Amino acid sequence: MVAYISAIVTATSMATFFGIVWWACSRGRQGANRESAMLPFALPDEFGHAQQDGANRS
Repeated sequence: MVAYISAIVTATSMATFFGIVWWACSRGRQGANRESAMLPFALPDEFGHAQQDGANRS
């Protein structure tokens, strides 16, 4: 009986995993995926121009 429950849970987990992968890679998500991929490049600079070149311009 435990083997059947284990098999059912495994099959359900695999179906859920493949469903999430299918959803994440679907055509409807392409725009959101592209936008998310560009997020690291949209961050503001942490330092001003005076601190970027290592010079202390006080």
